[in-house]
Amino acid sequence: MSMELYFLCLMYFSGLISFLFKYKHMLLLLLSLEFMILSLYYGMFMFLSLMGYEYFFLMLFLILSVSEGVLGLGILVLMIRSYGNDFLMSFSFLW
Repeated sequence: MSMELYFLCLMYFSGLISFLFKYKHMLLLLLSLEFMILSLYYGMFMFLSLMGYEYFFLMLFLILSVSEGVLGLGILVLMIRSYGNDFLMSFSFLW
């Protein structure tokens, strides 16, 4: 179990580090957020299977994470259509 916990922490922190250092492109930010959510999903799956609980909460978490991904992609498409790129520093949010 400890090896899986190390793997889970490595997954989460690598997603967090990529989120912190790749802040110029919106697509890279969304991919690192999805990787962090995937590691949280894996951790909850391991915890629920270890304790012998039902997986109903995982379905709710999966639905909410997919909704978050769809909203992020919608914002990305809106940015690319209106500004032409996905650089976060190339435009101002203060119009």
